[in-house]
Amino acid sequence: MIRVNLLGERKSVKKKTPFSFGPTLAVGCGLILVVAGLFIGWSYWSLGKASAKLDADLASAQRETVRLHALIAQVQQFEQRKSELQQRVTLIEQLREDQSGPVHMLDQISRALPPLLWLTGMKQTPAGNDVLIEGRGMTMTALTDFVTNLEASGYFQRSVEIVSTTTETTPAGEMIKFQIKAIYQPLNSKKPAAVAGAPAPAHGA
Repeated sequence: MIRVNLLGERKSVKKKTPFSFGPTLAVGCGLILVVAGLFIGWSYWSLGKASAKLDADLASAQRETVRLHALIAQVQQFEQRKSELQQRVTLIEQLREDQSGPVHMLDQISRALPPLLWLTGMKQTPAGNDVLIEGRGMTMTALTDFVTNLEASGYFQRSVEIVSTTTETTPAGEMIKFQIKAIYQPLNSKKPAAVAGAPAPAHGA
């Protein structure tokens, strides 16, 4: 018996499946995670390196600050020491000036001292330059020459005052006991001229 297939032969048709994005998406996500991880790692390493550098700079700055504080302390000590030394030098110079005044005054009085006259005492007022001179002489001329020489020296104000004179009788003859008052001028910077015809100073006893 012959069968005739009127429906015709059915062809097997394969169904087309849509394109799958699953593997591609997974690969892309993996790459993104890898890149993100690398970026985060690099950022962490870079920040760590920058932090270490900042810590090193901070430590160096602290050491420099300590060193500068030590230097400042030394400078302050030097300045204090310098000030103390300057005060000492000023005091020494002042003492020298105070000592040079009486020494210079005695030198001028000694230069003005004529022959046949010597001194027995001298007093200076603490608050001023008044000088009270006591002595003895063989003649009134010697006393007059002494007063004249003091006035001509330029270091004593004019006029030198003869406070008192008394005559004493001694085995060597008459002797004049005198007391004169003079005012010393230590601030007179002008160098006195030599006294013309002034008698040479004698070495009094």
